[in-house]
Amino acid sequence: MEILVDIILKAGRSAVELSLFVLLPVMVVMLSLMRLLEARGVVDKVVAWLAPALKPFGLTGLGVFAALQINFVSFAAPMATLSMMEQRGVSNRHIAATLAMVFAMSQANAAFPMMTMGLNFGTTLTFSLLGGLVAAAATYYLFGRGLSAEEARLDETLHHPVAEDAKGVLDVINRAGAEAFKIAVGAIPMLVLSLVAVTALKRFGAIDLLTQWLTPLLALAAIDPVLILPSLTKILAGGTAMMGVMDDMRRSGQVSAELLNASAGWLIHPFDVPGVAVIISAGRRVAAVWKPAALGACVGIGVRTLGHILAA
Repeated sequence: MEILVDIILKAGRSAVELSLFVLLPVMVVMLSLMRLLEARGVVDKVVAWLAPALKPFGLTGLGVFAALQINFVSFAAPMATLSMMEQRGVSNRHIAATLAMVFAMSQANAAFPMMTMGLNFGTTLTFSLLGGLVAAAATYYLFGRGLSAEEARLDETLHHPVAEDAKGVLDVINRAGAEAFKIAVGAIPMLVLSLVAVTALKRFGAIDLLTQWLTPLLALAAIDPVLILPSLTKILAGGTAMMGVMDDMRRSGQVSAELLNASAGWLIHPFDVPGVAVIISAGRRVAAVWKPAALGACVGIGVRTLGHILAA
């Protein structure tokens, strides 16, 4: 019992520090910037400019907005856009392509804080966009080709607060700060539970045993066995929890900045158990197309993984 209490206290301290002293400040700044750009109409112009170029990949204007949200806000931000797409009559085929893109892209709530660990954000963003487009196209033209492409007359106007004066700007910043605080605090329970589980597995030798079993197979593929722990955490507990594990491993000298950047394509995306569960709750039709979207996302993540390995 004493060992369990010690594990819980250490995991809780690490979770709170990571959430409130790393994730929160970064998200406050980035969310405020993103919301101000929305309020000033900059995002509307970017979406209108990019939409025609991305249409061949199976994306609509709202799909472009979802791409901006996942890369610059958080993994949960595209939920509102996906819900909007469903309500406004976007076809199942376009929804599946957008969902695949979101699954395959880099999530801002992990990527931005991991810049403090040595992550190259420019490279991460570049391969995030490439992987997302590949995932969307693979889903639209291959895995989701049997889905309905019929859609109603689309209203792709983005509805958000307008900041025309100092009071409006302050209101947008306050809303963004509250949203960032909600994201950071909401991450604590999952962080604590996942770090407790991971620490317990390490303390009782399960991770060492798994590493011993998998090392020969990983050696054939030239994969560092140290990535087993963050990968397992990522799949079961999500990107924020993976970020906590990587931070601990970096502090202990197990992970270098080079290895972090080489593995970013595999580790930083919302295609994990918690991420999929949260994102597909955006709507009934969104949940109905998750299978072809998942297949497309695997292709996109594969492209990202290869890109990061070659660029490292």
